[in-house]
Amino acid sequence: MLRSKSTWKIPPADAAAAARLSKGLAVSPLMGQLLSARGITRPEDALSFMESECGHDPFLLKGMKEAVPRIRRAIQEEEHILIYGDYDADGVSSTSLMIYLLRHLGASFDIYIPHRSNEGYGLHNHAIDWALTQGVSLIITVDTGISACTQIAYANERGIEVIVTDHHEPPEELPPAYALINPKLPGCPYPFKGLAGVGVAYKLAEALLDGDVPPEWTEIVAIGTVADLMPLTGENRALVRRGIESMRSSRFPGVRALLEVSGASPGAVNSVHIAFGMAPRINASGRLDHAGRAVSLLTAEHMEEAVQLAGELDMLNKERQLVVERITEEAVARLEALEALPPVIVLAGEGWNVGVVGIVASKILERYYRPVIILDIHPETGMCKGSARSIPGLDIYAALTSCRECMDHYGGHPAAAGMSLHRDRLEEFAAALAAYASEVLEPEHFVPVTETDGEIPLGALTLRAADELDRLAPFGMGNPLPRFVIRGAVVKEARTMGQGNRHLKLALQQGGDVIEAVAFGRGALMDLLPVGTSVDVLAELSVNEWNGMRKPQLMVQDLAVPEAQFFDFRGSASAFAKSRRLFELLQCGEPDRTAVAIVRGESARQGRDWEGFELWGYDNNGSLHPLQADKKEAPAAPSLLCLLDMPESPEELEAIHLLFPEAENVALLHPIRSGRERLQPPSREIFKLLYQQLAALTASPLPEREVLAALCRRCSLNIRMVASMLDVFEELEFIRRADGQITFVVSPASQSLTTSSHYQRLGQMAEMERVFMEGSVPQLREWLRERLYRVSVS
Repeated sequence: MLRSKSTWKIPPADAAAAARLSKGLAVSPLMGQLLSARGITRPEDALSFMESECGHDPFLLKGMKEAVPRIRRAIQEEEHILIYGDYDADGVSSTSLMIYLLRHLGASFDIYIPHRSNEGYGLHNHAIDWALTQGVSLIITVDTGISACTQIAYANERGIEVIVTDHHEPPEELPPAYALINPKLPGCPYPFKGLAGVGVAYKLAEALLDGDVPPEWTEIVAIGTVADLMPLTGENRALVRRGIESMRSSRFPGVRALLEVSGASPGAVNSVHIAFGMAPRINASGRLDHAGRAVSLLTAEHMEEAVQLAGELDMLNKERQLVVERITEEAVARLEALEALPPVIVLAGEGWNVGVVGIVASKILERYYRPVIILDIHPETGMCKGSARSIPGLDIYAALTSCRECMDHYGGHPAAAGMSLHRDRLEEFAAALAAYASEVLEPEHFVPVTETDGEIPLGALTLRAADELDRLAPFGMGNPLPRFVIRGAVVKEARTMGQGNRHLKLALQQGGDVIEAVAFGRGALMDLLPVGTSVDVLAELSVNEWNGMRKPQLMVQDLAVPEAQFFDFRGSASAFAKSRRLFELLQCGEPDRTAVAIVRGESARQGRDWEGFELWGYDNNGSLHPLQADKKEAPAAPSLLCLLDMPESPEELEAIHLLFPEAENVALLHPIRSGRERLQPPSREIFKLLYQQLAALTASPLPEREVLAALCRRCSLNIRMVASMLDVFEELEFIRRADGQITFVVSPASQSLTTSSHYQRLGQMAEMERVFMEGSVPQLREWLRERLYRVSVS
């Protein structure tokens, strides 16, 4: 049994709606089921979603009617304008778009983006002072400013007017700006609230250009919207779709260079390439250097400059990956040392680069699945700057608002936020968040859940269906890549691939249907998925193109083996290492899972690190006992039961069954005995030969030890076999045992061998040893199913 990483949530099926959509749109049944699972039940709604051409009048945005004439007057009167942006990919995109807009309008302008580490988020007074020295009379913020009450008041005092364009959650007190443009403002009638900062900037461009916006500008909108994890629904969907289409033949040198260094083919670029190729490199600029370098790339006018800048961002991104890895390891070490995890993880450290703490928070959240705040502490001032990432059950912006008195500044969304505070308030801050979370979070909130698009038979995952899915693109937040659950598929082939065998490639079969599946980063599971294993899979459907051939392929996101497994590593030269490796694979990051190893005697644990295992040994009476002093009771359902020595009697097998009746997985790791060392099935011929030799040896009483040795030599039987046969003779009163000696009974009563319980037991032991030593996989499965576990032998 292999557990999935999360609970797969299956939406209720609406077969009638799915059939109606499939027929009305002339699409595959899979497409019909997918649309209905996402709440689209009418063909006309589906067409509207797929065509995604919706847009809204920019003047519906509150503040737009005031902002547009003020900007036009500034341009007409040749005022110097400052574009004030943010240092993340949305802020970089917003700033770049405004540069294109003001260039297009012939404006006089400068840009200012604060340094993430040295200055931090938001509008700053010293930047306003600098703007004044540059002759700035109007500041236009992009992707920032909605919380800058004191700073905008300061600008007003200095004679600079400020227009704020932002999309973050507005605070209760709004800044005294000349105009505030944010779809989330109270009373704003704009119908779509999910615009990114760059989306709001684009609406300003629409208003200033009377709707005649150059179509290629949507490329910049697409980058910022996808990178900032905005929902790809409504107007965002239309903007990003148009942007990606334009990007496939982009005229922007910066976009072309960024695609190249990201390894994306321009003609096939999609939202995934933006999210995982372009956005990390843009963000790396603001995380480890200054975001101005990324703005220079997106606004570059010459290819040579763009190629150089893209290469620099690529190197910064590689450096960023190393920094994230180091901080994550330090954070995990501190968490592992805790007796219990708090409901909200708050960790702070000196030298934790403030530019990457958000990424670290995401990694810690993925590992422990609870809200996380990671902060960098300035060693001299003691000021902490950090980022938060949260789970669906906790609105982190609301949580921060509940303890806002602890912080100097904060802002963000329900799922992510940023904040600054002094280290002296860290303890108070963490306690306040824990108290708030304890009131909000229930136990079920700490269980990761993955939304799926339904349970699908393998036969429905066709090439036609894979091609049709492109009609639902672009994919991202609010419109995720479709994920399907396939249950009861059988592993037909399995192999690892890639450097270091990191990835897993499977051929899955269900009935007569077979499809290839790739699981990136899951190569280690190869040992758990031998051919014939029945698996449940959560996967995305894609198209594999190779040498002009196209076929459907699954990209595995999660995988489970729903039944207990039986791992056959009999005769392994490294049984201990195999045991530990199996347990690590099956543990799946869950520290509460247990493993049991059963050995004969105590020598197996010498010189071995059995941490995480419970050791049990066979008793002489056929029962089991713990080999560790602190273990008294056996776990009824260990995740792994390793038999490093096989049971040698029905009593020992029954003892295993009684102690561990619900073991999730069983591994056979016992040595293989040669034929001479094994028990033989009892027969009249063997007993007749032994009886004759016994009669010749024991005319008078002899020590049992000498009798056993002599009989082994004369009959070519091992000592275990001879001792078991003597038990039969004793039971039938053919011999007598007393004081360590054996006496032959000359004229015993005539009795059939089969009446002896020892004879029957010897037959059971010989059969058990044969199956454990040489039985095929199907024989093991059936034999153990009847006698011990209901397992699926792999």
